[in-house]
Amino acid sequence: MVLAAVGQLCATASITSNLAQCQTLIKKAAAAGAKVLFLPEASDYIASSADESLALARSTDRGEFVSALQIAAKQEKIHINVGIHEIASEQRLKNCLVWIDDKGVITQNYQKIHLFDVDIKDGPVLKESASVQPGKEILPPFETPVGRVGLAICFDLRFPEISLALRRQKADIITYPSAFTVPTGKAHWESLLRARAIETQSYVIAAAQAGPHNEKRHSYGHSMIVNPWGEIVAELGEDHDEPQIATADINLSLVAKIRQEMPLLRRTDLYPEI
Repeated sequence: MVLAAVGQLCATASITSNLAQCQTLIKKAAAAGAKVLFLPEASDYIASSADESLALARSTDRGEFVSALQIAAKQEKIHINVGIHEIASEQRLKNCLVWIDDKGVITQNYQKIHLFDVDIKDGPVLKESASVQPGKEILPPFETPVGRVGLAICFDLRFPEISLALRRQKADIITYPSAFTVPTGKAHWESLLRARAIETQSYVIAAAQAGPHNEKRHSYGHSMIVNPWGEIVAELGEDHDEPQIATADINLSLVAKIRQEMPLLRRTDLYPEI
């Protein structure tokens, strides 16, 4: 078994402050003996407008944010999975999830394919597609110290097709770093994470933003790790006073046991293989 850590923070428009929070989480995870730290979606910043977001993505601070995490990964000998922004065009960004190995090298870069467009009564109105370019591919799972990892981000959680595709490619773990709103978090966060774990017989690791980012946005928190039987084995709450981690052992023998004892033999003669 190998220890994994899931981190939780409250990112704002201050990249410098967000970096300090991430560095705190890296040190906490390394001190706990974790081999991998999973950080939330948009750990580099959460802006209050599309224009501010574009400006921050183009700033030198944003580039320094990633470089500093690469240095920290190498120093602490820990792998880091972290959500960041990248420039797509003059008017649009990419919502990305990168994997930084323990040598400080970025080895994977997934671009979020499902974008969050909602208009919730008495809640937030968010249209991610207005300023973010959707990704065009599901990355194949890759080997890590905690097993074969498949990458997904936040709103991807609502589409089982992506997790099933990653499972078919032998993923042991599926990630969902997120910044869930409070109303959708209370309604669906735990249910969706446990469902994805159960239907894929995989670990699900979901690092979450928590607390008020600005006057317009507040995230639900409740970062968690769910095992392939659908049990929550690590969870944080809604506290946003300081960055936190939770840890759990990733037991690949349990993954193999569940898949062997309850084989999910799909009827692809009757419906398409995903």
